[in-house]
Amino acid sequence: MRKTLTSLIVPIIIIIVWALLTTYTGIIPSYLIPSPHDVFIAFEKLLINGTLVEDTFDTLTRVLLGFLVAASVAIPVGIFMGWSKTVEDYLGFIIGILRPIPPIAWIPFAILWFGLGLGSALFVIFVGSIFPILINTADGVKRIDNVYIETAATLGANQYQILKKVVVPAALPNIITGLKVGMGIALMCTVAAEMIGSNNGLGYLILTATSMLDSASAIVGMLTIGLIGLGFEHIFRHMERKLNW
Repeated sequence: MRKTLTSLIVPIIIIIVWALLTTYTGIIPSYLIPSPHDVFIAFEKLLINGTLVEDTFDTLTRVLLGFLVAASVAIPVGIFMGWSKTVEDYLGFIIGILRPIPPIAWIPFAILWFGLGLGSALFVIFVGSIFPILINTADGVKRIDNVYIETAATLGANQYQILKKVVVPAALPNIITGLKVGMGIALMCTVAAEMIGSNNGLGYLILTATSMLDSASAIVGMLTIGLIGLGFEHIFRHMERKLNW
């Protein structure tokens, strides 16, 4: 409870200062930053008419689908890259070229290849989130102490058993870290893709709200994205605590 209350101090201070600068003094005009009251009214309106719920569901669907596809590819490939120098030699060069390319740069090609809608968004999310998961997984495998592997081999374990019983459990903290970073990037990629190649989702909500000078609704969309990210952050932290236990 104390930790929760402490974490709320800074947000409360920000809201108070925000209200003072907008509602009570008018130092910042409403067309630049809406007041907390305006944002609350916009939130209430979007919630009642169902727009916020529908767009949040659409965004979550895209994020989870793209992220799961990326994780299902990145984790096995990362394990084999960390385990086998040959696999790393084959894939290291192409990964080194593709990894620095911003996911947003792939949006025009995603639209060209998959059209507007779910397919293009999933591709951008996949490209954006696969590399953090892959690199962290491979790094986790490489950091395993050889004593564990040699001990398992001495006791008669084959390569598959070593991977399953020793390598994967030991690399799990790094894998979770990669998943946590990848989820954050997946969420950002989803919003960017929705702004350009979609007609629903929180990114589309923000884009349409700003184009209509409805900055309060845009802030509602932004805060909703932040809350989604915070929720995933707590999930991964819980997983990390379980691993440490």
